[in-house]
Amino acid sequence: MEDFSSSDEDYYYSSDRDSLDGFENDESDSQWVTSKSPTTKVITKESLLAAQREDLRRVMDMLSIREHHARTLLIHYRWDVEKLLAVLVENGKSYLFASAGVSVVEGEHTGTSLLSLSSTSMCEICIEELPVDTMTKMECGHGFCNDCWTEHFVVKINEGQSRRIRCMAHKCNAVCDESVVRNLVSKRHPDLAEKFDRFLLESYIEDNRMVKWCPSTPHCGNAIRVEDDEFCEVECSCGLQFCFSCLSEAHSPCSCMMWELWTKKCRDESETVNWITVHTKPCPQCHKPVEKNGGCNLVSCICGQAFCWLCGGATGRDHTWSTIAGHSCGRYKEDQAKKTERAKRDLYRYMHYLNRYKAHTDSFKLESKLKETILEKISISEERESILRDFSWVTNGLNRLFRSRRVLSYSYPFAFYMFGEEIFVDEMTNKEREIKQHLFEDQQQQLEANVEKLSKILEEPFDQYSDDKVTEMRMQIINLTVITDTLCKKMYECIENDLLGSLQCNTHNIAPYKSKGIEKASELAVCWNSKPSTTEKCVASDSGTSGKQTLHFGDQHALSLAHTHIV
Repeated sequence: MEDFSSSDEDYYYSSDRDSLDGFENDESDSQWVTSKSPTTKVITKESLLAAQREDLRRVMDMLSIREHHARTLLIHYRWDVEKLLAVLVENGKSYLFASAGVSVVEGEHTGTSLLSLSSTSMCEICIEELPVDTMTKMECGHGFCNDCWTEHFVVKINEGQSRRIRCMAHKCNAVCDESVVRNLVSKRHPDLAEKFDRFLLESYIEDNRMVKWCPSTPHCGNAIRVEDDEFCEVECSCGLQFCFSCLSEAHSPCSCMMWELWTKKCRDESETVNWITVHTKPCPQCHKPVEKNGGCNLVSCICGQAFCWLCGGATGRDHTWSTIAGHSCGRYKEDQAKKTERAKRDLYRYMHYLNRYKAHTDSFKLESKLKETILEKISISEERESILRDFSWVTNGLNRLFRSRRVLSYSYPFAFYMFGEEIFVDEMTNKEREIKQHLFEDQQQQLEANVEKLSKILEEPFDQYSDDKVTEMRMQIINLTVITDTLCKKMYECIENDLLGSLQCNTHNIAPYKSKGIEKASELAVCWNSKPSTTEKCVASDSGTSGKQTLHFGDQHALSLAHTHIV
């Protein structure tokens, strides 16, 4: 493996490379862009309807069904159109509809009053003979009185089950028509009808594996949709960067499980307990921890009890050159010694990784303040007469420093769990663990050396340098950005292929590395050309709200606002 941390000459890249100027001005060269990049979109409250209707239209056109049926199918399959298509191809249309509770009867009029030769009909729920115009039949063929239907719908909506309200008939799997639900409920409970529409709309996010709310606090009101891979890191238009899979801060190359364990370990008091175990002994009388602050092995607790530091046994207060009064502790207790030694080793190992993790996160925070200073230096350099007019290589180098520093900081929690005994104790032999650890640490050290070199050079006062020295500095920074990017890629490849890839455990997926940094999601275009559905008209016509239900968008009128421009 090449050593990128030797001399200054190692950092120079050949100026004959065609990609040099392209990389200098814009890190858009195809060799630095990973093929795994997912397309991500920001869904705002205004574009939520448009995002939902994309999938609805696709299913409606493909199966020639109504919007209500398309929505029922998509909610059942968690808005996964590809999975829906796979079930259709494999099992056929009948199975697809039956499993989702969709009843499509040709020529059937859903939600109309029951037609009968008699003017009355028996409702099998309330066991009353009622006029047929007060009863409603669903697509599945079951009919009951409007009062019973309404009470059934109200209960389900209040229980949060309004996305899939099933027929009241015994063992009937059919999902009720949303237009019937809306019509009956709105006559008595307009606020619940609005709540019902909101649940249907938000199911696109709540039930969709590839769409999630941005975890910003306070909530920005946006959701993020990814197209290809849910194991990725994204940036919302509000500026928050997060892991799409677990919604915590972006943490690659740590897996979500590793990051959860690490944050919990840093948050709780487990290491405080470890420190107490290693550095104190319990008083044999009051059992409080006592720390020895002198060389003598006769220690005294604040309660007045004297005891031997070597074994923790109670003693008298007299101490001679050879004995402690009333006590002898020459016997070796193997179990207690092993326990103490293990606690000490675990504590030192944790502190090793924690100190380095914190050192790089602290460096990242300090280096973030460099941006304003560097912009001032660039402004000064551009104003003076110089052969160099383009200083984008400085900002590119700074961006590369931020990305590489972030990778370095999270590589230490990864190493803590990868080569420890908390997760993979049965997955590797000690020899295999040692080989993999050396492989990873070699790459980690090379990256660390080059990141520190890049950080040092970027802090230099180049606005005071001569043109020749600035040109030399420019070449160093350009080459260091290439080298650190390459080393970051190699580290991720090592993790995916040599470390995690060779294990049987499949729960440790990590977000892919991207040379251009965490992808910023672009806003979903809103198209208002298509006709609004019944749901849209209903929501748009009822702009009032009770204020009792808080929208995830952070605005109780968000849905009304979302339909303001529908024609």
